[in-house]
Amino acid sequence: MSGAALFPRDPAVVAPGAVHVPGWLTPEGQRELVEACRSWARGPVPLRHTALPGGGVMSVQTVCLGWHWQPYRYTRTADDVNGARVAPFPSWLVELGRTAVQAAYGEGGAYGQDGAEGGDVATCAGYTPDTALINFYDGSARMGMHQDKEERSAAPVVSLSIGDTCVFRFGNTETRGRPYRDVELVSGDLFVFGGPARFAYHGVPKVYPGTADPATGLSSGRLNITLRETGLPD
Repeated sequence: MSGAALFPRDPAVVAPGAVHVPGWLTPEGQRELVEACRSWARGPVPLRHTALPGGGVMSVQTVCLGWHWQPYRYTRTADDVNGARVAPFPSWLVELGRTAVQAAYGEGGAYGQDGAEGGDVATCAGYTPDTALINFYDGSARMGMHQDKEERSAAPVVSLSIGDTCVFRFGNTETRGRPYRDVELVSGDLFVFGGPARFAYHGVPKVYPGTADPATGLSSGRLNITLRETGLPD
């Protein structure tokens, strides 16, 4: 693992449409999100290991807001868990997502500075996520290469990391294999992918246990909060 805590890390365009903004969340913001995630994990639909259609079980634990995700569709109720309607998506999380897209794509953002097509004001101002997938990784959890394709909207995905550092593998839109790029995501980091990178394969092949800062309120493990527009009718 690199000495990310010792040396400044600059925002970077990982691929056209994919932006890494290190240290975007403040320590206070991370603590507030950890407390919110603890509340959401208690229900009405609790944190769970998602069962896959082939009979496997995901090693990460997940809880959803707004819409319930299960492979490979969204529903309002968690029929594969307890049948309850998922917790609503709070308005303050919409604003956080919009601010995150602005940080990545807007004026002064890494993508906007890069001059790439798609870093425009309309994308930022109009961004209205209506679901969140909150994944908790213990030291042994992994996420295989996959595409986020269940949404009917091509709006960007906003990904927030809290806790243990991980290797985030960001690939191409055609195959799970190479070419891909490995990026270390540290607690507080923001990663946004949209535009030509919206349907890129991505995954988490490794988590570094023991790298979480207890000051965030998470002494071990990694929280990944992803915000999305489903494009589904109310």
